[in-house]
Amino acid sequence: MRVVIAGGHGQIALRLTTLLSAAGHEVVGLVRNPAQKADVTAAGGMAAVLDLEHTDAGTVADLLAGAQVGIFAAGAGPGSGAARKETVDLGAAALFAEAAERVGVRRHLQVGSMGVDQVDDLDPDDIFTVYLRAKKAAEEDLRGRDLDWTILRPGGLTNDSGTGLVRLADKVERGSIPRDDVATVLAGLCDNRASIGRTLELVSGDTPVAEALKNL
Repeated sequence: MRVVIAGGHGQIALRLTTLLSAAGHEVVGLVRNPAQKADVTAAGGMAAVLDLEHTDAGTVADLLAGAQVGIFAAGAGPGSGAARKETVDLGAAALFAEAAERVGVRRHLQVGSMGVDQVDDLDPDDIFTVYLRAKKAAEEDLRGRDLDWTILRPGGLTNDSGTGLVRLADKVERGSIPRDDVATVLAGLCDNRASIGRTLELVSGDTPVAEALKNL
């Protein structure tokens, strides 16, 4: 299958590209900076340079055409200000989903974050709250679209080596998870019909990824 990943140079996205390409799939990673193309290629994918903050749905749709899966894994990053939380974590997510609708790429995965349900209880001026608020709005936008969507909310992300053991469900207790394991779960969700229309939370646990996906 052909998979297009928005935020193709992100740490999870590069891991996911390696997994999918090793399994024989064609992966296109959308990157903002031309200097990032080499890393996507090294992971086994093809890179397309596109700044999702300064483009339109038609241009994104052209890159999605012919794909079976679209994955939104982009984010403004921890060093960005409040404005870019809105333009990337919300605006780019909505644009990518709109483009998928236009061109008929029905399977759509979106990487969110645990904690968005508690955003109303947090300091509204804190930059992390702004981030969570943008993620929550992006989820709400996606739920209203005519796509076979799944939202995946990982817990706190680490660079520890993946264990392949997770807790994956509609609700789980807060925790952390290696980026390796998030990528493995995303790869498995690409063709997992049981996850369509669901918002899933993910942390490290004691269930093998394949079993956790089967149990959805």
